[in-house]
Amino acid sequence: MQMMEQPLFGRRVRELRRARGLSQAALAGDELSTGYLSRLESGARQPTERVIAYVAQQLGVDRRVFEAPSSGTALARALSIASSTDGDEAVEGLLSALDRPGSDDPLLRWRALWLVARSWRKRGDTAEELACLEELDRLADTLGLPELRCRARSSLARCLRSTGDTGRAIDVAGRAVGLAREAGLSRPDTAAALMALVSAEAEEGRLPEARAHVDELVGLVGECGGTPLRAEALWSAATVRFRQGHQEAARDHIERAIEGLDSRADVTLWARLRLAAASLYLQSVPPLTGPAAERLKEAESALGYVGTPLLNQELLTLRAHLAFEEARFADARAHLDELHRGEMRLTHRDRLRAGILDGRLLIAEGYGKEGRRHLEALGEEARRAYGVDPSAGEKARRVPGAAGKGTT
Repeated sequence: MQMMEQPLFGRRVRELRRARGLSQAALAGDELSTGYLSRLESGARQPTERVIAYVAQQLGVDRRVFEAPSSGTALARALSIASSTDGDEAVEGLLSALDRPGSDDPLLRWRALWLVARSWRKRGDTAEELACLEELDRLADTLGLPELRCRARSSLARCLRSTGDTGRAIDVAGRAVGLAREAGLSRPDTAAALMALVSAEAEEGRLPEARAHVDELVGLVGECGGTPLRAEALWSAATVRFRQGHQEAARDHIERAIEGLDSRADVTLWARLRLAAASLYLQSVPPLTGPAAERLKEAESALGYVGTPLLNQELLTLRAHLAFEEARFADARAHLDELHRGEMRLTHRDRLRAGILDGRLLIAEGYGKEGRRHLEALGEEARRAYGVDPSAGEKARRVPGAAGKGTT
């Protein structure tokens, strides 16, 4: 049995007690005196095995949450390296250490898995990220820390939504929001949970619920002007407004998000906001190709420095959409061909949109029967995934500059 190290044990007891809103008297109960518990929390007394078991039971956590990690373990060494670099080799070292015997310290393992999940997300490897986040969620429940449980569920919900599993994403995100409210978690944790819930509800077509939650979100971060948090909240609001059919309000929200964020605060988010604005402009009726082109040019300049496989594919897809709307069909086809040459990283919804564009392009190229068959298959896939029809047939009829066989 590993010895509990002071003052680390006392600090963790105090953090967990305060996170649960317990007084020292409530935690001490009938088994301990408040004076003894106070000395434990200050690190002045070493806990006995009986006391450790009792405190863990009172707090509803596994006793391993109090254990001090050994600085000599392979996982601790790999985590120290990975925490100070973004290189892929460091992440590979973490993965190797996680598979070795002796890497069972729950807090160390949680920190390592969190870094690995972020790396998978950056690479756009959704399957690996999802598996990692599933383990993070289970481990967070074992640790019993509300902050970790909320963060794991918010990230898991976002990943589930990107795969098209919106029903489960709503359930997981809803539990994250409930946990954040119950435990009185920080504004960033609560906002992250709300953003995950809003995104999933909007994807599922549950727009009244999404609108209520996004209004709560914007109100929550209303005083955080110029921060990435407020920019992401406004982006979420733009998405919901657009899907409700309020195109002008959506454009206002996304532009406010762009104008309020300095690239020095978060250059990756700065680029992603411009990709989101370009997508919104291209989906408008009629498509606003001029503003879309301007935002894509800005995003492209930043992605030269912070581009990931996923973001580069998003840029390529939007360039194909822009070329199509400008009746540059050869350019649109070239962009789509380039997109499909690599491993697909796009979210499920973006893959559907790229597929719809492919069908519309086939019609514009004179292959009406093939294009319509392709669009019908995608429409059925969208109905199964989201319970909605993406109006593929209507989009097929609205082909700019189309001419030739099969386009009527």
